[in-house]
Amino acid sequence: MKEENSAGAVIFRIVDNKPLYLLLKARYKSEYWEFPKGLIEVHEEAEETALREISEETGLKNIEFVPNFREKISYYYRRGDQLIHKTVTFYLAEAKTEEIKLSSEHLEYAWLSYEEARKRLKKNMAELLDNSLLIT
Repeated sequence: MKEENSAGAVIFRIVDNKPLYLLLKARYKSEYWEFPKGLIEVHEEAEETALREISEETGLKNIEFVPNFREKISYYYRRGDQLIHKTVTFYLAEAKTEEIKLSSEHLEYAWLSYEEARKRLKKNMAELLDNSLLIT
């Protein structure tokens, strides 16, 4: 079985004293909404990967990581007939701007309230969002 390690972030911005969360609609499976994430490259730390992936997938450069939030999730998926075990390290990051420039990996994006974001996420991502509430 192949192992993959990725990193990404739960991104939020504050509007009227409430957080709005950024979700991206995946091109590879258009029913999936997710947080920005991607594979950790050789000689790259997880936090560096998260910054790079956020920039590549959303165009956001002016973000600030929230201290003391680092969550790992893992799951299995198939690529062709190969089973892959993926571990993703997520950070929590505040965006200072709302303008998004999507990469070709995603079909659309949305800034959503906690309740609306949670409805669109799969179970493991919804639990990640729940955990971020303890910090935001």
